[in-house]
Amino acid sequence: MTGSGEGWLSDGLDVPGADAGLWVPGVDYIAGWREARETADRLNRALLGLGCELSTVRAVASTNEDGRGVVRLVGWPDALDRLAGLLEARGGIDGDAA
Repeated sequence: MTGSGEGWLSDGLDVPGADAGLWVPGVDYIAGWREARETADRLNRALLGLGCELSTVRAVASTNEDGRGVVRLVGWPDALDRLAGLLEARGGIDGDAA
């Protein structure tokens, strides 16, 4: 998935913890990351389809300490607020749900 140009993963949105942490020997982080990457790419394509700029909001693939894939949605608060409004308008999303 490409973004707004070279370095799009670090073009203003700091993603703390995405590349940090200790690696545990014997844990297959790559398999979890690949699964998360496929999902993050799909979500990023959907965000682009909604007119979102990946420099303001995007899905980022990562893994947890056990090697399980994790997708984080990161962005500027105003961009995520607009995305929340789009999702709420779409229906089926309860803003008060836990």
